[in-house]
Formats: sequence, structure tokens, C-alpha cells
Amino acid sequence: MEAKTFFITGTDTDVGKTFAACILLQAAKKKGISTAAVKPIAAGGILTSAGLQNEDALLLQKNCSVDLSYKEVNAVCLDRPIAPHIAAQQEGVTVQANELAEHCKKVINKKADLTLIEGAGGWLVPLNQKEFIGDVVKALNIPVILVIGLKLGCLNHALLTVRALQEEGVILHGWIANQLNPKMPACEENLETLQAMIKAPLITFIPWQSSNKSADLSGEIQINNLF
Repeated sequence: MEAKTFFITGTDTDVGKTFAACILLQAAKKKGISTAAVKPIAAGGILTSAGLQNEDALLLQKNCSVDLSYKEVNAVCLDRPIAPHIAAQQEGVTVQANELAEHCKKVINKKADLTLIEGAGGWLVPLNQKEFIGDVVKALNIPVILVIGLKLGCLNHALLTVRALQEEGVILHGWIANQLNPKMPACEENLETLQAMIKAPLITFIPWQSSNKSADLSGEIQINNLF
């Protein structure tokens, strides 16, 4: 297949971006499609024998078929799980969109069939006083996959994000619906509303999962409009 690169963003933090990305990576590997992934900036690290590392970045690294070092997957790992620009200020770290984009390009240039680049939080998360995570995407000129966390308020969050992407001239390749609450009221109706109002295709619906989020669930979930 022709090499493809997508940026994974979400309607908020903790909506399952990494979980969704890993499912896509797992499904691709089962089809014999080579995969790579990057999380250029992460806020929230754990101290390992190799230094400070982010759990989401480690999961992405684990699910790639291309052999990538941790540093190739995650260029900037900030200690505190707070807004990246605030964590960076507190740690005396300078974060710039063009530098993160250049880091991503090094992995893209490895020519995996599918490369996923995961953001931090949502689309308008600041990197510094002037730039946002979306500026990395615009520098790379790649399409976006939006992960929508299905919960009360998701319609507003999703449609605002879609509008922001449109206004900034970014291509929305498709979206993933991730059910965050097993008892969400009117879950099916919310999903139908999103399908009617978002012109980009639904790539997959991930039902609520009580199992280990790092497990291979790709065989249970239908993936469309990606490979």
C-alpha cells in the first residue's frame, strides 16, 4: 500500500487517543502492513531505568512493527501530567512546533506503510504562548483522525473540533467514536447525530471496554476507510 501518515487528535484529554491508535496499529500489523508511531510531546512521565518516559508513548512503541527507540517515538517527555506549555515552563523546557514537526519527519522518513502521530490533549492545546499542537500538523501537512470520547457533551466538543479543523484548512480523514461510559444515556442517538453532522467517515466505533486497554482488541473491532 502507499505509505500513509495521520495525526491522531481528540475532543479532549483522556478520550482514548492512545487506545484507539494502538487498535489501528494492531489491525494494520495483522494485515501485514508495516507501522510506526510518534508522540512528539507528552506530559506525564514515569521514572524508568532509561530515564523519564511516558506510558502512552511506551504503548505506541510496543505496538509498532518498525523498530523504534523510545526517543524516536517521544522527543519531549515532561514530568507533570498538566498542560504541556505549563509543564514546559515549570521545567525550563522550550517547545516549538517546527522542532516537533522535524522530529516527526525523521520517523515518517522510515517509510512505514502506516505512521500515526499522536497529539497531546485536544486540537487547541498550547505548546507555548503563540503555538498550538495543531501547528505541528500544519507544518507536516498531514490529515487528521479525530477520536471522539462518547460522553455527555461530546456533540459540542466534536463539532467544535471539526469546525476548528475546517477553519484552519486541515483535512479530517475520518473519526473514531470511543465509548467512555458503559451507561451513557442515548449513546446510539449521539453516534447517529455525529454521523449525520460530520462529513468525514466513521473509521470505527469502540464499545466500552472493561478489559486491559493495552490488550490486542483489533480483532473485535471493524476498521473502515483507513487501509
